[in-house]
Amino acid sequence: MALVTGGGVRLGRAIALGLAGAGHDLLVHYNRSEEPAAEVVAAVRALGRRAEAVSADLSTPEGAERVARAVEEHFGRLDLLVNSAASFDQAKLLEVDPERWDSVMDLNLRGPFLVARALAPLLTEARGSVVNMVDLSAFQPWVRYPHHGVSKAGLMHLTRVLARVLAPAVRVNAIAPGAVLPPDDASEAELEREIERTPLARIGSPDDIVRTVLFLTASPFVTGQVVVVDGGRSLEFG
Repeated sequence: MALVTGGGVRLGRAIALGLAGAGHDLLVHYNRSEEPAAEVVAAVRALGRRAEAVSADLSTPEGAERVARAVEEHFGRLDLLVNSAASFDQAKLLEVDPERWDSVMDLNLRGPFLVARALAPLLTEARGSVVNMVDLSAFQPWVRYPHHGVSKAGLMHLTRVLARVLAPAVRVNAIAPGAVLPPDDASEAELEREIERTPLARIGSPDDIVRTVLFLTASPFVTGQVVVVDGGRSLEFG
């Protein structure tokens, strides 16, 4: 049984549906995207798997505990936690006020910590695993998304700390996608520039991330690692 946070939209949605297709029952978390989450639940059930949705603000301990209770009540176990819920806020660093900074850190970094803490007993009991979604901003100074990048760098380090703390019962890894699901407002010129900078000369697909989640789930001797899935894009910064 798997829990995908932010599982109603974008990459979280693709991961949830991919896991269901691979035979997982699903708890789909959402904050405000109730209708998309309901659509994912319906699609998972149509595949013959059990599925439920839960709404929670994961930046709060109460929200994380709400999700943990939903896992316990609906499924009674947890084999996989995918921390996908995140914001992607654009701003110049010196224009980011403390409230905006805290909002990004609360969802992107504090949230995964709170959820992992709340679900650690169930994950330990099932000898499950955690997959945290970071991105290339964890390695590179994205000046257009400075607070986002800092949160993802923190999540990458949290991945390694959790891998040490929760071992040997629970494995914890992360995935850093490249351009697999560009922003809805990305222009054709922006996409072409991204393709030109990518050694494999193409944009990726959410399916590339789904396959990586499934690989990590099925790899019992891998923990504390960050798998970069970017078509070689990060080589430009090597």
